[in-house]
Amino acid sequence: MEVPYEFLNTWNQYMLQGTVVLIVLGFLILLYHEFRILLIKDYKEKYDYVNLNEIKFFWYAVICFIAAGFLFFNTLATDMIHEKGMTWFYVRMFITVSFTVIAYYIFYSLIRIYYPRAVEKRLRRLRNKPRKSPAGNLMRKLSEAEEDAHLEEHMIHEEQFHSVDYDVWIDEATGYKKIEKYFAYQHAEECPECGYFTLRISREEIEKMPTMDETGLFVKHFECTYCGHREAREQVLAKLSANA
Repeated sequence: MEVPYEFLNTWNQYMLQGTVVLIVLGFLILLYHEFRILLIKDYKEKYDYVNLNEIKFFWYAVICFIAAGFLFFNTLATDMIHEKGMTWFYVRMFITVSFTVIAYYIFYSLIRIYYPRAVEKRLRRLRNKPRKSPAGNLMRKLSEAEEDAHLEEHMIHEEQFHSVDYDVWIDEATGYKKIEKYFAYQHAEECPECGYFTLRISREEIEKMPTMDETGLFVKHFECTYCGHREAREQVLAKLSANA
């Protein structure tokens, strides 16, 4: 039984309109994200926003593009469906649904595995981008050896006993100082087993407390969210000073 062209033409019209709407929506999501980043002036605030939202917004856009592909492919083979009947209409629907589900999981895996690498590169650029002081002067980022003199005791303790890192920026002309706090567990590293950027800190523990006479031992436990690889990294803790 032939399927009326009027039905198929109306169907195709709605599908193509939906395709255009979803493609435009996908690009608008990406543009909105970039516009939000552009509006943020402070580089640390940019860093935090990108860290929390970059992958999320990118995935929303990809979902829109996948859905657009689903609608578009439901406009193909119209002449064959018209001639061979409604059964082929449902066959096309089944095939496009199947490929859409496959595409969903493929892109979900690709974004989860590969995209964090691109995000980490962007975060590193933002973290090392020269800051400006209120006076308008470029500030200098202190080295690890220099920054402890500018950190409070609890900050040094956090760096030593937790996956926390502080960056200290100094305006050497005015003496203005800015301290930024970063959390290592929020970030992924390249897994030595599978090579994907999916290795994260799962937990950390003090295996041996430092004393006035002996160094301590701090252990970070890592786990890959893709292949399940686990590893532990040891860090020697300095002896306690007399005023600790």
